[in-house]
Amino acid sequence: MTVMTPKFGIGASVLRLEDSSFITGKGRYTDDIRQEGMLHGYVLRSPIAKGTFTITSTEAAREADGVHLVLTGADLAHLGDLRSTLMMPQPDGTKAPTRDIPILCRDRVEHVGDAVAFVVAETRAQAQDAAELIEIEYEAEEAIADTATSPDKAFEYKLGDEARTNEAFAKAAHVTKISVLNNRLVSNYMEPRAAIGEWLADEERFVLTTGSQGVHSMRRILADQVFNVPQETIRVVTPDVGGGFGPKACTYREHPLVLEAAKRLGRPVKWTGDRTEHFLVDAHGRDNVTEAEMALDENGRFLGMRVRMIANLGAYAHQVGPLIPFIGATMSTGVYDIQALDVSILGVYTNTAPIDAYRGAGRPEAAFLVETLVDACARDLGLTPDEIRRRNFIKPEQLPYRTQTGRLYDTGEFQGHMEKAMEVAGWAGFEARLAEATSRGKIRGIGMASYVEACAFPGSEAVHVKLEEDGSVTLDIGTQSNGQGHATAYTQFVADTLGLDPSRIKVIQGDSDRLPKGGGTGGSRSIPLGGVSAARAGENLAEKIRKIAADELEASPADIELVDGEARIVGTDRRMDYSAIAKAAKSPDDLKGFGEFVQNEATYPNGTHVCEVEIDPETGEVDVVNYVSVDDFGITVNPVLLAGQVHGGIAQGVAQALYENTVYGEDGQLQTATFMDYCMPRADNFPNFNFSTRNVPSTTNALGIKGAGEAGTIGAAPAVMNAVKDALHRAYGIDHIDMPATPNRVWSAIREATSRN
Repeated sequence: MTVMTPKFGIGASVLRLEDSSFITGKGRYTDDIRQEGMLHGYVLRSPIAKGTFTITSTEAAREADGVHLVLTGADLAHLGDLRSTLMMPQPDGTKAPTRDIPILCRDRVEHVGDAVAFVVAETRAQAQDAAELIEIEYEAEEAIADTATSPDKAFEYKLGDEARTNEAFAKAAHVTKISVLNNRLVSNYMEPRAAIGEWLADEERFVLTTGSQGVHSMRRILADQVFNVPQETIRVVTPDVGGGFGPKACTYREHPLVLEAAKRLGRPVKWTGDRTEHFLVDAHGRDNVTEAEMALDENGRFLGMRVRMIANLGAYAHQVGPLIPFIGATMSTGVYDIQALDVSILGVYTNTAPIDAYRGAGRPEAAFLVETLVDACARDLGLTPDEIRRRNFIKPEQLPYRTQTGRLYDTGEFQGHMEKAMEVAGWAGFEARLAEATSRGKIRGIGMASYVEACAFPGSEAVHVKLEEDGSVTLDIGTQSNGQGHATAYTQFVADTLGLDPSRIKVIQGDSDRLPKGGGTGGSRSIPLGGVSAARAGENLAEKIRKIAADELEASPADIELVDGEARIVGTDRRMDYSAIAKAAKSPDDLKGFGEFVQNEATYPNGTHVCEVEIDPETGEVDVVNYVSVDDFGITVNPVLLAGQVHGGIAQGVAQALYENTVYGEDGQLQTATFMDYCMPRADNFPNFNFSTRNVPSTTNALGIKGAGEAGTIGAAPAVMNAVKDALHRAYGIDHIDMPATPNRVWSAIREATSRN
């Protein structure tokens, strides 16, 4: 039986509708916006990582050319702090106190870049010049920058069953132990953050224009935490966004600062950050140190797993930051049938930029840990990486499967995608390629990672659609595209249902006034939740269109088909176009459709990544020569968009494994604050990715979709590092190397190993 893919619907390779404006320079980003009378703000930031300060004089700054306003912490006593509401219960049932973020520091700073004053002037240059005239006396204190040794406890979390795990270890035939570092990352989206604040005096309302990952949560935080006003008195608008990756979901100090300044001055105020500010103050990702061990029986079956993690929060409890290590810990056992688990997480504060969600938010850390541990178990027992996985995978007949942390995997065939990935990657022919590389003086390794992640977490994303007078359709949703292709994807859920070309469907996001609520974009939720809601909204509107057409054409709604923007009586030439239907409606509500799919459990994308590397032992340079990804995303909505998401995710995972690293000195000074020091990968650092799917539809999601936005990142880093370690172990017996496996780090490991021999 041949299954026909709809021309524009789910499964069709519809090209991105957004790209024409972007590639012709017609995108409209926050910093592109110019308003009459607009002023410009500049944040004065702390040069020390920890200590007290006193502002002795702002007089010269206030009198400087073009200056309209100078704000310090003392001027903002009426504003609340930014705080996290996501501390989880500790073992004793209490929630640890948060460390909140003052809009401007009052008398203490906690990291380099902490905000101490805000200057508004006619130009940004004038504001910056004036800020340098503010007289401040700092008293530096000893900073804490190291995750592993920080004594400043933030919280303690525990998951699993300690007693049961101890029993498993007591009867183990073998125990494998590892220690891993998950390096700190800076998101480095293409568009640095910017914000424009307005005060509409006649309406007594704020308007904030800023790049975000969803306007409604930002409005809520500003209203409830900072200004203590009803949410409807704040409008948040997001134009085009040049990348988000998690950190742009956060509300930052600059957002209330431009609003407060605009209210005081009665003029719009813009702040635009530069790249160095991004390095210093935008939320960073990852940064934890973990020890783990696996108990195995005599046949290489996993009996129990023990994890001890130290998670860095940075200087403050940032918005989602305290939740991330907890989410990651819930995925500790990966795709394996492990019947005993004991996880302890110690959260610590350091005098560094705060940590928050970064693509995957805890799940990449979990996958890296368990996949590194599984490979270590294989080496210890003399098993191949695929064989130890075969012995321990959760089997299809065990699904749905409840993990030791309560995660409920609904569907998946883990051995199936591993074997397909091995076949595509030419795993069986690796020895021949190894011999050829050896003949050229190179070493070679191959590695895999079989991952599972949780995404599209319980919740909903409402969609409103409306038939316009010209016969087009407008779709409103509370997510926010940061480059994923939402305008294309959402149209696919309604185009075939409504019989309308995607170019006739306008997707609107990013305006808190248009919708009463919205969950935003993050956790790969937009398509699994928003897409299903869009489909239902389209069906709701299609039903109303058929009813109007049936009344006008004197037919039954069941006899009406919707094709090419027309309602037709099947088998006749009688028809009405959509503009005529819009005019015939008796009520505006007859032209509106609504859908809201509520999902009560997460979905669980999974897959296997295989990476092959070649290393030059003379330089330590690692070259990724082959990369294969076989993923289970449940249902593919658009192969073109899906490939883009997976390729981008893999690039970020490979970058963490081989290139990117955020380094602080002992004094808390950021040593990687520019692209001269922070290594961003380039196109020639990657091979062509071989990506395919082996989908098993989700039974949790109404359309079988599992989500794909973060999956590439989750599988990539462990696959790459397992390949690097395979090469180093084969050639030199090296079992451990931390991310990133830079040329210097690899070269040093080889030199140390050869000197021992």
